[in-house]
Amino acid sequence: MDRTGAIRRPTKTLGAAFLFAAIIILGLLLKDHLDLAEITARLVAAKDWIRLHPALAALLFAVVYVAVTGLSLPGATVLTLIGGSLFGLWAGALLVSFASVIGATIGMIVARYFLRDTIERRFPDVVAKVDRGIAADGARYLFALRLIPVIPFFLVNLAMGLTRMPVRTFAWVSQLGMLPGTIVYVNAGKQLASVQTAGDILSPRIILAFAALAALPFVAKVGSNWWSRRNALRNWRQPDRFDYNLIVVGAGSAGLVTAYIAATARARVALIEQGEMGGDCLNTGCVPSKALIRSAKLSKEGAHPERLGLKGHLEPDYPAIMRRIERVIARVAPHDSAERYRDLGVDVVKGHARIADPWTVEVDGRRMTARRLVIATGAEPAIPPIPGLADVEPLTSETLWGLRERPDRLLIVGGGAIGCELAQSFARLGCQTTIVEALPRLLAGEDEDVSEAIRGLLLADGVTIITGASVGSFVQDGQSRKAHLTNGQEIGFNRVVVAVGRRPRTRGFGLEELGLLEEDRLIVDDRLRTRLPTIYAAGDVIGRLQFTHAAGHYAWFAAMNALFGDLKTWKAHTKAFPAVIYTDPEIARVGLSEVEAREKGVAYEVTRYDLAELDRAIADEANAGFIKVLTAPGKDRILGATIVGARAGDMLGEFTLAMRHGLGLNAILRTIHPYPGWMEAAKATAGEWRRTHAPAWALTLSARLLQWLRG
Repeated sequence: MDRTGAIRRPTKTLGAAFLFAAIIILGLLLKDHLDLAEITARLVAAKDWIRLHPALAALLFAVVYVAVTGLSLPGATVLTLIGGSLFGLWAGALLVSFASVIGATIGMIVARYFLRDTIERRFPDVVAKVDRGIAADGARYLFALRLIPVIPFFLVNLAMGLTRMPVRTFAWVSQLGMLPGTIVYVNAGKQLASVQTAGDILSPRIILAFAALAALPFVAKVGSNWWSRRNALRNWRQPDRFDYNLIVVGAGSAGLVTAYIAATARARVALIEQGEMGGDCLNTGCVPSKALIRSAKLSKEGAHPERLGLKGHLEPDYPAIMRRIERVIARVAPHDSAERYRDLGVDVVKGHARIADPWTVEVDGRRMTARRLVIATGAEPAIPPIPGLADVEPLTSETLWGLRERPDRLLIVGGGAIGCELAQSFARLGCQTTIVEALPRLLAGEDEDVSEAIRGLLLADGVTIITGASVGSFVQDGQSRKAHLTNGQEIGFNRVVVAVGRRPRTRGFGLEELGLLEEDRLIVDDRLRTRLPTIYAAGDVIGRLQFTHAAGHYAWFAAMNALFGDLKTWKAHTKAFPAVIYTDPEIARVGLSEVEAREKGVAYEVTRYDLAELDRAIADEANAGFIKVLTAPGKDRILGATIVGARAGDMLGEFTLAMRHGLGLNAILRTIHPYPGWMEAAKATAGEWRRTHAPAWALTLSARLLQWLRG
């Protein structure tokens, strides 16, 4: 996750302003109090000695500089300024340049052969970032790190030691990348050496020298971006003018939000879609599945009305349920319709899009150009290469909505979120349902107590669960269909649903010809740019968080960076990202799970609250489940929250808001919650944390005070 947050602080601008202010204030403060005569005399004496012993002086300076950089000690910047003061601009720059590279190379070699485990354990985020950069851009990435020091140089040295970059490449790329900064810093040192009086600190030459220091990162970044863009697009000729500001390929959740934002900004936008507007979420995903889940839940409640003091019985009518799902889709569809987007000023184009070059999209023979393109082609169900699968007419989460008759025996392959939701719903509608998961437990990405909870829920609904085994083959024998598992079991079924995950939809759009794919994955940076700076991507196609709300979240960054990236860019952060599995009860999480915290070496404490104690849950006959919050040891800072229970997705919102804005459990505890409400569970959880963290000395003092007041 990007922990910088959405509230971006202009650190570079503030740093430059602070530097200028510091120079002026320092000059004003020292103007009448700094005796420079002795400093000047010592500097003159040092220069005289250097003129008499130039080789020895250069050797001593280089040895000290190499030692400081090689051992990753602080002080390299000060030594660079001193080098300029003593040796002048060109001799100082030459000395610093070679000494810094030798020291950096020593640090890199030491890291590679002696400190690998220590560095990976102490700086995991930096090492991971450098690894990704080297894998994507190799030496160019190192050059950019040297030119624009977003990571301290000593960390770059250490992290590079853990990569496969050759030592020789590291050395010459580092020397080239650090050279502009070296010259600027050495020049600043030379100008400082020319100060004769305190008033000289405010002289134009000093101000300009330090202004160059402040401007260096900005100039280097602009130059690096210009060069990268020019290099990436060198094989194509840019059109003289464009039809659109933005062309969006795909009208699913990400594509719709991208087009909406661009149209709101008064951009000229084209939206291309081959299938139905609204994409998977509206037509085959979120909307129909939640409509199915609602009918299945009522079917379960209607089968046991006595729990709520009622009589009677509800019978599921599967064809009627499917017709209801179609009505729900039809009611939601106008929100995503072509008519609505045309009214917003978007050109909606029906057809298959193929990207011809960094600015051109071809749609059934029509060529359209834009300054920027956004790929939002979504994802599709992954189909594993299981022998005989094609013979048994497999269904997926996209195609099962065409079923007009309820299958008597349904086999679901995959125990993730989609598999668990569908297994529970179809079991509640009267299907004999079996779920097969190759991993040792359902929902393997969640904590073990969550997996055990969902296992118990599905078993209670009559689902047969097989874990730790996969389907080895399928057999179609007349009207009989069977699945042979790797553990030797044989399962008969009428229909099978494959729910083993989703893969980005990247083939057939020209992306491979443009070199944008790597093992069928669309490679994007943290601003959602592909390897071509004119093409961005958003949503499931980037293969990160495959949720509708993630697609909309990414779409904002893709649209803003595509439209205004020449002026300002935004990193696509996903701090405090919530996710919900819509079983009954629901499973919701934001932030770290216990498994993830242990894997990342993050220390944590656990506060747990059982919903069996929540008054509203008891009143609703829905008091199964729990809330589990991970916090930093001894602090109320929330690292993650997991909820198993009815309305878990709704309850998660308060924890998500708290994490996103740096609020702790104490803030939740101080917030008034209406009674009796489900959201009181968050306050109760915060109260549990407060109770276990009340200082013992304060309680002892309180007891004695109250005893004294009683007389």
